[in-house]
Amino acid sequence: MSTFFSRALLGLLVFGVMGAKAMAADCDSPITADEALKAEDARYVIQSRLDYDAMQRLFGDDLVYIHSTGAADNKESYIERQRAGLHYLKVTRDNANVRVFGCLTIITGAATIDVSLKDEERTVHLMFHSVWVKRGSEMRFISWESTTIPPKQ
Repeated sequence: MSTFFSRALLGLLVFGVMGAKAMAADCDSPITADEALKAEDARYVIQSRLDYDAMQRLFGDDLVYIHSTGAADNKESYIERQRAGLHYLKVTRDNANVRVFGCLTIITGAATIDVSLKDEERTVHLMFHSVWVKRGSEMRFISWESTTIPPKQ
C-alpha cells in the first residue's frame, strides 16, 4: 500500500475514534455494568407490557434493530411493528457479558424469547448484541442485532 493511502487510512481511523469518543462522552457519569443490565431488563418489561410511551422514551432516536430474521428497523418502524402485532411475551437472558466504554456499553449474550406475532406464539433462541448509550443521565437503547441459535442435533 502506498504511503499516501496508509496515512489517509490512519487519519480516518484516528478521526473516527475521536468522533465516536466525542459522541459517547456526553454523559454525566460512565455507565456501570449493573446499570446497563437494569436498563436492558426494563426494556424487556416495557415491551412485554406493550408500553409504547415508555418505548418512545427509552429507545434512542438513532435506534437500529436487526432481527434474527434479517429484517431491520429504526425506532419508529420497530415500535410500529409491535403495534401491528409483534409481542414479546417473555425474555430470558443467559450468559450476559457487559463491556463498558465510558458512556457506551455493549451487552452480548444468549436469550430465549417467547414471542407472539399476530397471535401465533413461538419460542426463539438467540445470540445477541445490545448497545446502550448514556446521554446526560438517561440510558438509551440504540442498537440490537441477533442471530438464531440452531437446534442441537
